[in-house]
Amino acid sequence: MPTSSLREQILLVDDEKDALLELAELLEGEGFCCHTATSVKLALQQLTRHPDVALVITDLRMPEESGISLIKRLREHTARQHLPVIVTSGHADMDDISDLLRLQVLDLFRKPIYHTRLLETLDNLFPKPRLHLVN
Repeated sequence: MPTSSLREQILLVDDEKDALLELAELLEGEGFCCHTATSVKLALQQLTRHPDVALVITDLRMPEESGISLIKRLREHTARQHLPVIVTSGHADMDDISDLLRLQVLDLFRKPIYHTRLLETLDNLFPKPRLHLVN
């Protein structure tokens, strides 16, 4: 796919590799360039490697560090403090939701993710480039 037709770069973070690959495949089919990480540590490495990432979609519950930990680190980092974040979770409670609101998360999606709603959110955030026909 030519670079000019690619949409934004997205970092996907989830310790469940199957869920990660399924989401990456879906989003790449919509023209996004996806980078993946299975932990907060790997996510931070990916962000260093790919400074043009425009959005992070992270799982909330992961074994070593949580998605909230990742978001806190982003909010403390001057260059990344306004990076939009979407959180996915099968087990968010009221304390989690309170933390996510305070950390200015863009959205929370319950797992399994309703793909149509996610794609609508991404289309609103990053409109698809329109072709301009010349007469």
